[in-house]
Amino acid sequence: MRKFLLILCMLSVPATAMAWPWSRDLMNQPSIKPQEGVLLNPPAHTVPVGGLWTKMADRDATEELKNPIKATKASILKGQALFNIFCAACHGTTGNGKGPVGKIFEAEPADLTSDYVKNDLTDGWIWGTITFGSYIMPKYGYDMNPEERWHVVNYVREVIQKRMTVTSKEERKSQLMGETSKGGN
Repeated sequence: MRKFLLILCMLSVPATAMAWPWSRDLMNQPSIKPQEGVLLNPPAHTVPVGGLWTKMADRDATEELKNPIKATKASILKGQALFNIFCAACHGTTGNGKGPVGKIFEAEPADLTSDYVKNDLTDGWIWGTITFGSYIMPKYGYDMNPEERWHVVNYVREVIQKRMTVTSKEERKSQLMGETSKGGN
């Protein structure tokens, strides 16, 4: 009778049975909890939860970077696709800073076809601006991997900026002279 009562008590009180040494749940097992132990370098080609790993601290640190991706046709096409997804809404498809979303800002987005961007900004600075953003531009370091950002730089340099620089100054002068002489006839 006592054995029966003991078994009945054990079955009626599940908490007592769970306290036995053979009962373990997933929370109380020997394991390394988050934020414990030494942080190791991530495996190659993995994306951490907080975004992409970068050794650059901010946009200023990227100014001297050189573009490691050659401006091939494939690179420019990838850059164009990414530019159309991430950049064209503000900068416009021509890069002049007059995109449909860019019009609502107090300060217009940068005109990527301007002489300032062409001549004074390095590829690294443009890459850093895409990565870290600016006072008006959001950062895309989490949305595009570093290689994709270089493809966008290639597209900006090889297509957007050259589209606006089709002719040299001498060719423009001769075109204007030709147009004015035609207009006078």
